[in-house]
Amino acid sequence: IGKFFESFSNFFSGGDQIPWCDSDIVAGCEREIAEAEKGSSEKIKSECIMRLSWALVHSNRPDDVQRGIAMLEASLSGGNVDSVQAREKLYLLAVGHYRSGDYSRSRQLVERCLEIAPDWRQALALKKAIEDKITKDGVIGIGIAATAVGLVAGGLAAALSARKK
Repeated sequence: IGKFFESFSNFFSGGDQIPWCDSDIVAGCEREIAEAEKGSSEKIKSECIMRLSWALVHSNRPDDVQRGIAMLEASLSGGNVDSVQAREKLYLLAVGHYRSGDYSRSRQLVERCLEIAPDWRQALALKKAIEDKITKDGVIGIGIAATAVGLVAGGLAAALSARKK
């Protein structure tokens, strides 16, 4: 019974398991990149940029999420990315689109991740969160539509009964 109520409350609260990140972590990653720019190797710079991308798409600020999406899209379009890097970047891009409410784009990206690594737990969990969110939004949309139809039908019935009198 407890599991039922937990899943019921998660349905209405949007209880995904994707972590959030605050602005302090984003700022720390930005400082790390600034320091790496002063003479670190390309590998270290790349790792710093990946950490910043992670922080941005997990941020609770929509502007950060959009910035993270832009960074990841730019890095993927640049080519020269091995399959593990591509998988990681696609996953983070999917998280960013999920956070920004673009569930269909997020699902496309997570499917691409799963083509590279079919049993990747994080991607599978994100896919489930996306599907749950789409289902939830669909149920809410159906409820709104049914309410609107009920109101219109009630208004018509009231108008007809008033006319007959």
